Amino acid sequence: MALISKIRKQGSWVLVVLIALGLGGFILMDMTTGQTSIFGSARTILGKINGEKLDINEFNRTESILYSGSAGDIFARRENLWNYFVEKALVQQEAGELGIGVSKTELLDLEFGPEPSPIIMQRFGDPFTGQINRDQLNQIKQQIESNTMDPQLRSFWRIQEEEIIKDRMQSKLINMVAKGMYTPTWQAEMFYNEQAQYVNLEYVLVPYDEIENSEVSVSEDDYAAYIKENAKMYTYDKEQRRIGYVVFDVKPSGADSAALRDKMTTLVSDFTVAENDTTFIERNQGSMNAIYQVKAEVSPIIADTVFQMSVGEVYGPYIDGSAFKAVKLLDRRIVPDSVRSRHILISAQDPTSLLAAQQRIDSIKTAIEAGGTTFAEMATKYGSDATKDKGGDLGYAAQGQMVQAFNDLIFYTADQGKLYTVQTQFGAHLVEVTGKKFIKNEPAVRLGFLSENIVPSDETQKKRYDEALSFQSSNKSLDDIKKVVEKNKALTLETSSLLDANGYFLGSLGSSSQTRDIVRWAFKSDEGDVSPQVYVFTDPNLYYDSRYVVTTLMDIVKPGLAKVAQVKSDIESAVVNRKKGELISAKLKGKDLAAAAAAYSASVDTVLDVRFNSSFIPNIGAEPKLLGAAFRLDNGKTSAPIVGNGGVYVIKVTDKSQPSVPSNLPALRRTLETTLRSQVNAKLMEVLREKASIADNRAKFF
Repeated sequence: MALISKIRKQGSWVLVVLIALGLGGFILMDMTTGQTSIFGSARTILGKINGEKLDINEFNRTESILYSGSAGDIFARRENLWNYFVEKALVQQEAGELGIGVSKTELLDLEFGPEPSPIIMQRFGDPFTGQINRDQLNQIKQQIESNTMDPQLRSFWRIQEEEIIKDRMQSKLINMVAKGMYTPTWQAEMFYNEQAQYVNLEYVLVPYDEIENSEVSVSEDDYAAYIKENAKMYTYDKEQRRIGYVVFDVKPSGADSAALRDKMTTLVSDFTVAENDTTFIERNQGSMNAIYQVKAEVSPIIADTVFQMSVGEVYGPYIDGSAFKAVKLLDRRIVPDSVRSRHILISAQDPTSLLAAQQRIDSIKTAIEAGGTTFAEMATKYGSDATKDKGGDLGYAAQGQMVQAFNDLIFYTADQGKLYTVQTQFGAHLVEVTGKKFIKNEPAVRLGFLSENIVPSDETQKKRYDEALSFQSSNKSLDDIKKVVEKNKALTLETSSLLDANGYFLGSLGSSSQTRDIVRWAFKSDEGDVSPQVYVFTDPNLYYDSRYVVTTLMDIVKPGLAKVAQVKSDIESAVVNRKKGELISAKLKGKDLAAAAAAYSASVDTVLDVRFNSSFIPNIGAEPKLLGAAFRLDNGKTSAPIVGNGGVYVIKVTDKSQPSVPSNLPALRRTLETTLRSQVNAKLMEVLREKASIADNRAKFF
């Protein structure tokens, strides 16, 4: 009231000033914040690639257009889309500096020309024949030229053009770098020697499990030394976090299973006397085989039983996987192994054209049955597929080779020589069976099924959730969880690999919105924290709560070289094996193969034709230290103990080739250049990314 009274006394100019200041504040705020800020809004910047901004709105639009209706992993596709935008920016920047581009004429040729872009090949090609759907492409081209393209397709095509341009410029960069690859003579000679030289070896392998873990003592210095020696592997450019989690699986109780079995038993009684099997099966969410199956095609759980049943008889309940099932024998007959047929197809794309097609087919059928024309003549005149030039002949087809409606007609319904009509997704058909082959004469059955999934009841799910909630509320730190898990053998503390802020895959939990939420929580928490939320995981097929998960943050690894405590669990096995290797080596020192084998009851084995450029030694595996030692040894010499990946080795060279002069060095150089050039495609983008300055803000958005 005092403020209002003062305004009245001072006059209206005070009110005008206050309103002006308020409006100015709103305008200034709008100028400096939000998506229309004159300074640019940091709130919509998903990332920067060498200073080039990627806006979240552009990212989301592209995702919605490219992946509309996709049922795939949303986080995996976002990862792929992020990589696309990063590569696109890097390619454009690099190509711009080099003067590389794609002209409009070149783009049109890549879209509709005789040698289209790999992207067009992938999206408009037949996966079986590899042939491009030219009719569809020509139709799209006409829509572009006449400006009649559907807006949604236009948006998709615009993004696809950007993909094609990026792919083409990337190919040009790759070719430019590849053409610059050169192999000097000395390198070709070295490559020849690595490829041509060989050694034959005898060896003794003492596996690390010959020594118990309790026999070795590992210090913090041992771990630190290992990390330092493998610094590249354990140096991180982004902050990493390791998550621990305890999973409470939800399983159906004995009472749940008994109740479900009783329910199925009641259904079996009704199924046996059902007057209309199709209606009964549909009403109870069952399934009915459309085709007849021989014994080899029926589940082995019921195959012997159903082939001894009478038509109309029901067997069950029985357990198949995670469900109670019952099966009814609907019919039994001898089905031909293959059927020859001919047809006249009138194509249709929608209900209206299908109605017209059916009327035309009915007229053709009437004309043929009246005797005024033949099937072949009408097929040639009216058929709309390639068979019209063969009188409609489809040849012999095996069971299941045709679309279902057509298959069911020719195998189960049609008599040879009579005319029938059937509708499929291709249109309306006039069909005649012209031959049947009965070779095996095996009886076949048609079956109907009822199924009741064995899932935990709501009561069981609630009980298990309460257990998880009690565990979470009673244990407020990582140390608390470790103590309880150590005492309770029914619980396990699982650990994830190190994850960055964009991580979404979490060990045995896989990838889902829940795992992404867990990672997001971890990057807002302190080491040792326990999540205040019990995470609920739903069975993706049966839609019940299948797991309840309690999480804890185990480690925070800052950018740079990791500390021992942060990666100890990852390197423990390697460090322990190194210490075991020292003990085994000390015992084997100075021994020949026979003595080394006797010391650990091992055997002397042989490996032949080992090449220096081998990445894998037969019967041994990847052992680079062994390989290096073998080629340093003279013929007939025995090595000192070699601490390798699979254990400790002692080797003896029994034969060693001598280097020779390559007979065709120019051809060898060309071969080596071809090999190196083929690797540019995989390596170029990797190198460009390593050199680039990339700011990744994805974790702020999803």
